[in-house]
This record gives sequence, C-alpha cells and structure tokens, in this order.
Amino acid sequence: MKLALLALLAASLAPAQDIQVRGKQLIDEMVKALGGDKFLNVQNRVEAGRAYSFYNSQISGLSVAKFYTRYVPEEKAGAKLAQQERQGFGKDEFYFVVLREEGAWEITYRGPKMLEKDQIRRHHDSVVNNIFYILRNRLHEPGLIFEARGTEVIDNMTVDMVDVIDSENHVVTVYIHQATKLPVRQDWVWRDPVTRERNDEVTRFSRYREVAGTQWPFQMHRERNGEKTYEMFADSVTINQNLNDELFAIPKADTRPKK
Repeated sequence: MKLALLALLAASLAPAQDIQVRGKQLIDEMVKALGGDKFLNVQNRVEAGRAYSFYNSQISGLSVAKFYTRYVPEEKAGAKLAQQERQGFGKDEFYFVVLREEGAWEITYRGPKMLEKDQIRRHHDSVVNNIFYILRNRLHEPGLIFEARGTEVIDNMTVDMVDVIDSENHVVTVYIHQATKLPVRQDWVWRDPVTRERNDEVTRFSRYREVAGTQWPFQMHRERNGEKTYEMFADSVTINQNLNDELFAIPKADTRPKK
C-alpha cells in the first residue's frame, strides 16, 4: 500500500518537475541570447529617442526623451529595488524625473516635487516585474521558479511561454521567440490597492539590435487592460557609460513623502 502511494506521489510530482526543468532551460537560453555574462554584468544603460504616452489609446503626449538607468548593489540600494533611473524629456532635458528606492521626484524650472505614493508604487512594481530586471537582478532570488507553459503563435511569431513565479506567488509570463530566443512580450497582473480591480499589463519588445555584445529592444510598447499607455522608440542605446552620481541624486528640496 505504501509503495503504491509513493508511486502515485512520484507520478504527480514528475510533470511539475519537468515543466520547471524546461522553464529554467528556456530562461537560460534567453539570457545567452541577450548576451550571457555581458548582459548580466551591464552596469548602466542610456537610451535616447522618442517617448509617447496614451490616454484611451489616443496619443496624449510625446517628447524627445533620454533615459538613464543604472544598477546599484543591493547593499547600497536596499533589498527591494537595485535600480536607479533618470528620465529626461525635451531636447535639453529641461524636465526630468529621478526614480530611486527612496522615492521619485519630477524636476522642472519650478524645482523638485515628489511624486504621489501611488505613482512611486506603480513604478516600483513595473520595474521588479520587468523581465529584463528579473534576469539581471532577481535570477537567483530565493523561491523564484520558472514553469514552461508550452508553445503558441502570437503576432505571427512562434513563441515558448514561461511563467516566472516568485516566493509571494506573483507571476510574470514571458513569451520567447523560438528562433532568436529573445523575449518579445511579457504579461503580468496587479490589483489596485484601493478598489481591488484587476489590471492586465502587457509589454511588447521589438527591433532588437546589438549593443556592445548584448541585445536590446529599440522599441517597447505597453498596454493596460487592452489600451495603449506608452511607447518608446530608441534611436540609440549605449551601455556601461561613465555616469556620475549627480545624474541620480536626490533633489535637495521637497524630499518628504506625501501623506
């Protein structure tokens, strides 16, 4: 009787183990396609191009944009977010936003202003659930597992699907191009903390180009609940530049979180 129960248990565990082994294999292939160790050791990135925002799927804003991203050791940045950003808008970057683990500020000619808490939270959640951040910063996180979900055709591409599941049961589904092994889409779901309404976030990645031995998408397209919210078209991308601390410095005024 005990042998029969053990056999049944082993049979039930085998499929779960198989999909995790396949999922990890697909993730490893994706990291290799993105540049392997060169991708995993990128210290910073600068993207210059055009950014578009949308409301009800109609363009509500567009700007020349230059985005600076640098990865910070967790012991310096805090365990929750090991990335800092500066988003500059306009030809002379007269308006820019600084985003850090400690908070986020927009800076205009009037001076710095801290963003609302819900804006900071949404930015944090979008970063930690971004597949590139997951691969660069969370790949060896305790409790993180990868489950293969099979093959599908999306946007006329054959893709392998993998669920990335963390220890808190958050799930990001990444769609990996079968031929190039590069991520072409990711999906994740979040709920509004006040209304508890479900929000489906979809991001598409395209126009990959080689950047100093790595691959990076020069076009990103984001949707929420089926409506376009954001697009970025990069004209140039560079990595591992000599970026000074001042670019990401916390503004000296109005740094208290809003209640």
